Amino acid sequence: MPARRSTLNHYLLIVFDSCRYDSFRAARPRHLRKLGQIERRWSYASWTAPSHYNLLTGLMPHQSPKRVYASEYYKAEFPKFDQRLGANGVEFQSLAPDLYLPAFLQRHLGYRTHALVSMPVLNPHTILNSGFDRYRLMPKHNDFGAILDALEFSEQPSFHLLNTGETHYPYALADEPEGAWPRLSGVHGVFQSLGKRSSTGKRQRWFSAAQLADLRERQILAVKFLDSAMERLFDIVPRNTYITVTSDHGELFGEDGYFGHGPIQHPKVLEVPFVEGKIR
Repeated sequence: MPARRSTLNHYLLIVFDSCRYDSFRAARPRHLRKLGQIERRWSYASWTAPSHYNLLTGLMPHQSPKRVYASEYYKAEFPKFDQRLGANGVEFQSLAPDLYLPAFLQRHLGYRTHALVSMPVLNPHTILNSGFDRYRLMPKHNDFGAILDALEFSEQPSFHLLNTGETHYPYALADEPEGAWPRLSGVHGVFQSLGKRSSTGKRQRWFSAAQLADLRERQILAVKFLDSAMERLFDIVPRNTYITVTSDHGELFGEDGYFGHGPIQHPKVLEVPFVEGKIR
């Protein structure tokens, strides 16, 4: 059982959905750099739901080290939660039997736990809604400002999972008219299209180079927006707050004939940014 310090940190885990590492770097984030060094890491999964499950077991995107046993890597990684939480003695075994970070924070460290998510595949009816005092699917998939408005802090330490979709297809900001979003057949609206068969049986036309370049640029612009929003976030959170910013997976913009993420095995769909640090 980890020892509890007198003052635990508030902890925010912020996920820029579908944001690939080089888009993050191309945006040249200024405010996010205040947290620490931006790292290239690797997601455990190529799709939103399983990746968030891994994140909530405490498995941050990994560094893919060579000549290291997985067990040794986990032994070195989980104690980093001591720094994130301001606790003592957090280990992989500490999370047993649930192996689920929100439940551990609730039961053993007295945290109030919150999830504010943007993607419908993370809705409150899914298995991810376990160990949370408050779990909310936001009205819009791309409104980080609304997420900031919904943050709650008190004297009790808090954990917030924040999932925001500006960096997810169609890479749109909240103030952009929906009519201006790119509409790509077979990509937009996963839930709406899952039960439908193609009316023609014909394969969809592949993207042009100009389309792919435009889509990647839209993701970069979304990162720039989110970076600017960090200035407001830093003003909102209490001083003893530790923040981790990462992505659930990357995105393909035409490399080797791929677009998007999910049923794709490619380094770019697993390559994600990672930066963290404490607001003082």
